Amino acid sequence: MSVHPVVAEVTARIAARSAAGRSAYLDKLDAAHVEGPVRRDLACSNFAHGFAGITGGDKEALRALRRPNVAIVSAYNDMLSAHQPMNEYPAWIKDAARAQGGIAQFAGGVPAMCDGITQGRAGMELSLFSRDVIAMATGIALSHDMFDATVLLGVCDKIVPGLLIGALSFGHLPAILVPAGPMASGLPNKEKARVRQLFAEGKASRENLLEAEAASYHSPGTCTFYGTANSNQLVVEVMGLHLPGASFVPPGTKLRRALTEEAARRAVEISRGDEYTPIGRVVDEKAVVNGVIALLATGGSTNHTMHLVAIASAAGIELGWDDFADLSSVVPLLARVYPNGSADINHFQAAGGVQFLISTLLDAGLLHEDVHTVAGFGLNRYRKEPVLIEGALTWRNGPDHSLDTDVLRPVSDPFAADGGLRMLSGNLGRAVTKVSAVAPEHRVVEAPARVFTSQEAFSAAFQAGELERDVVVVVRQQGPQANGMPELHKLTPALGVLMDRGFKVALVTDGRMSGASGKVPAAIQVTPEAAVGGPLARVRDGDVLRVDAETGTLEALVDPAELAGRDLVDFPPDAQAWTGTGRELFGALRRAVGPADRGASVFGPIAASHFAGQFNQEVSR
Repeated sequence: MSVHPVVAEVTARIAARSAAGRSAYLDKLDAAHVEGPVRRDLACSNFAHGFAGITGGDKEALRALRRPNVAIVSAYNDMLSAHQPMNEYPAWIKDAARAQGGIAQFAGGVPAMCDGITQGRAGMELSLFSRDVIAMATGIALSHDMFDATVLLGVCDKIVPGLLIGALSFGHLPAILVPAGPMASGLPNKEKARVRQLFAEGKASRENLLEAEAASYHSPGTCTFYGTANSNQLVVEVMGLHLPGASFVPPGTKLRRALTEEAARRAVEISRGDEYTPIGRVVDEKAVVNGVIALLATGGSTNHTMHLVAIASAAGIELGWDDFADLSSVVPLLARVYPNGSADINHFQAAGGVQFLISTLLDAGLLHEDVHTVAGFGLNRYRKEPVLIEGALTWRNGPDHSLDTDVLRPVSDPFAADGGLRMLSGNLGRAVTKVSAVAPEHRVVEAPARVFTSQEAFSAAFQAGELERDVVVVVRQQGPQANGMPELHKLTPALGVLMDRGFKVALVTDGRMSGASGKVPAAIQVTPEAAVGGPLARVRDGDVLRVDAETGTLEALVDPAELAGRDLVDFPPDAQAWTGTGRELFGALRRAVGPADRGASVFGPIAASHFAGQFNQEVSR
């Protein structure tokens, strides 16, 4: 099957736009690669430090430069359910690497924070910045010139993108991502959301709410809704960075351990020789497009409109929001997983999972097959699913049809003709909206604005009954430079209540909503953000705003000259106010971060115009 013409055209224009940057990146990759262990060039004193802590046969093998050395970089901690299973992984990886003729060393840990815990708290303002901190921590772990390949242990939100960005700065090293898998299904997500909404209305107690939450998030493993964590796993598998079928195998199973051990063996195999497969060659323009398509086909997390841009940039590739929009127009929605349906990720896996998704997209010409992967050349390898036969890991053909068409469908019978992600633009700037969970009758909202600069102010107005009408809720000063671009899920239950009462409701914000975005129409990640003088900063209470996901419009129905001439009336927190919970430590990142449509990253060149509004704002203050 030939590749769909739109997929081919978008890929070609990304490659053309990225030609200079990608060429420079590959030149750097080639210059860094040497045949045999790079550590042989270390001075004796440097090298001795690198193996001083090892005992037994590994020490002599490392010293003698006989075996490939695999770096383990891990986001393990035992507070977060998704990462708690990784406690045992380093020992498994070391044993498996040794059996394959290699060595593995624990090179470093990276921070792993949970957006679910920090939601609505000051710590959430560090969440997006944690991605770039993780990238830097990964770089530090790999900086010793001791390693021939990398195994990256991480699952959630900013962690996988951060690990990837860091690993791509060492693009000459092969790298395999290893997940932990989802927890068993607990309280259905739809029921959890119902209790949350009842609590917002004052019809359920805190104990009722806590009981529901604890029944949903109840054991080691990844949360089972289709948020950023599970979007991470699906996207990177389709990009060829997991072993086939590795994403959604539960923790604590023999298959999960077998896949982890196989990742270590595979890392040794691809570290040199004919199978040498550096991560910088795996993450190319075709792989990036495959990742976007997988995201769109499943209605995945809007966070990836930033993360995939930043990941691509780390490999010298310039991905833009227009690319997402054009691909979304031809990629059908094939999955219904909460919040885009009632099923959870375990139901998706049981229905055929990533293997059926890849198969149907390949058969329709909607994925590039001719790509490098950690399993070998060609995405057809990812049609196969892992199984244990008499204790031995092998791969067999995945299902050729969906086992539950309420959850997963073929391209020939989609839930919707286009992807669940759309771009909006107009006189308020550009934004992302996720419509896969929004009913068609709610996708166009035109109503007066009510402006807030915090979730707390919104909640107070809701409790006071001030929002009992058609309304476009604007929550600004929530962008990357304002306060780190926190997720704003505390808004969702109350907005859902207003919708259920029959009001036309939409949200417009320069903050994030991420993978848990649900039935409320939301224009998120508005750029330019209010903190740098974007038009959103000049919206006032009562202005009629139009949020139109059908035509891709985000507009204030206000005279353009009047809007542009208005004084600014609110500002992001200054350095003195943005303190506590470690926020003062991140001031340099807050000042350096780029716009959402460029990945909201502190890395890479950012146009000077991005900061012009901020300068004018400071003068006006």
